[in-house]
Amino acid sequence: MSADLPMPGSRAPGPFESSPGRACGSCAVYNIANLEKLGVHTGDSDFVIALAGNPNTGKSTVFNAMTGLRQHVGNWPGTTVVRAEGGFRHRGDAFKVVDLPGTYSLLSTSSDEQAACDFLLFGDPDVTVVVVDATRLERNLNLVLQILQVSERVVVALNLMDEADRHGITIDTRHLSRELGVPVTPMSARKGNGVPELLEAIEQVARGRAAIKARRTQELAPAVEHAVRTLAGQLTSEFPGLANSRWVALRLLEGDRNTERAVRDGTLGDVGRQHTARQRALAAPSRSAS
Repeated sequence: MSADLPMPGSRAPGPFESSPGRACGSCAVYNIANLEKLGVHTGDSDFVIALAGNPNTGKSTVFNAMTGLRQHVGNWPGTTVVRAEGGFRHRGDAFKVVDLPGTYSLLSTSSDEQAACDFLLFGDPDVTVVVVDATRLERNLNLVLQILQVSERVVVALNLMDEADRHGITIDTRHLSRELGVPVTPMSARKGNGVPELLEAIEQVARGRAAIKARRTQELAPAVEHAVRTLAGQLTSEFPGLANSRWVALRLLEGDRNTERAVRDGTLGDVGRQHTARQRALAAPSRSAS
C-alpha cells in the first residue's frame, strides 16, 4: 500500500474543496473514496494524474522527468502488479502522478491491464497522460483512442521525437491534436526536451482551460450499437453525470466483473457525482480567474 507523498510548502484549498482539507461536505469525497479503494491516497494533492501508455514508449522516463525524486513504489491492492506514484508542483498546484502498468489495450484481461483500466474508469483521474512512441505512432494510437472513450481529459505525450527525427519521421502535431481533439506535446523525455510544455498542458486540462473536443467515434455492428445505446441510456438515467456511459455499457456487455460490481455497489454513482462536481467547479468564475 502506498504512503502519502509529502509535498513541500503550504497550499490553498484544492479546486474541488469547499474548505481547507478534503471536506466531507464536498462531492470530492466520492472520488477520494474510490481512489482509496484502488490504494491511492491523495494526501494534499490538488490534482491526480494518470500516466498510461504501451510498454517500451519511454513512459517510465517521462514519469521520472515529471516527478524527480518524489516517488514511491508499491502494489495495486490484492495483486503483485507494481504501481509507482510521484508528485510535482506547477504554478502553485500539487499534482500526484500514478504510473499505470504498461498496456496495449484496455480490453485485455491480464492483471496489469485490468489495473490500468479500473483506475482510469473508477479512479476518475483529473488528467490522463498517454505516452506514445513517435516512431510507432499508428500502433500506439489504439490505446489513445480507447482511453478517449473513458475520459476526454487527456494529454498525449508524443515521446521519442529524437528517435523519430533520426529515422526521418515527421509528425504534424497540430494536425494530430485537431484529429484527436486533445493536446499533443512532442518531447524527448530522456533529454528533458518538452517536459515543461507537458506540465503546462496538464495544468491547462486540469483547470479546464484547454480546448477539448475528444474523438469518441467508434464503429460497431448495428446490433451491438443498438445494445450499447440502450444500455448507455439506462446507465445515464441511473447514474446522472456519468460521462463515459458508452464505455461502461461495452464493459458490461463483455461481462467485466469489476464493472458489474461498480454498478451494484454504487461506485459508478460516485464517479458521476465527482464528474458533475468537477464540471461545476471548473465553470465557476472564481476558478477561471485563479
